[in-house]
Amino acid sequence: MSAKRFCLDSHVLVSAFDFRDPAKQAVAEQLVRDAALCDCTVGLQSIGEFYAACIKPKSKFLSPANAAREAMLLLALFPTFPATANAHQIAAREAATGRFSFWDAVLLASAAEAGCVLLLSEDMADGARLGPITVRNPFDPSGLSAAAVAALAP
Repeated sequence: MSAKRFCLDSHVLVSAFDFRDPAKQAVAEQLVRDAALCDCTVGLQSIGEFYAACIKPKSKFLSPANAAREAMLLLALFPTFPATANAHQIAAREAATGRFSFWDAVLLASAAEAGCVLLLSEDMADGARLGPITVRNPFDPSGLSAAAVAALAP
């Protein structure tokens, strides 16, 4: 396990299919492709959230069949990690303090258990920390953020 192990949030995965912002979509597509070649893992929770977000009537980026195909591809491309009972206990405590939503805290605690030190997410506060995990927004106006570039570096 690398000291730089990181994971991707569902919002990054969804952005790779969000045609409403073609520039961001292209950056997210490249990020996912490059991350698959690194010490990057994806939470099973994130893959489920990806599927659900892509088929929501409000967004409907993908048909259910295409979303299922893409979820299967993500499962094949990345090592995954589950959400454990311990992660749910940590999440309940964190959510009670108001620092994170329950599901964000589940993802962070689960990622920490999987050996991650970084979560690339635009959905949480940039720089937020839970245990050994730091949240970094992978996007900036010019494309990939410095944190995302550093995570992808060999």
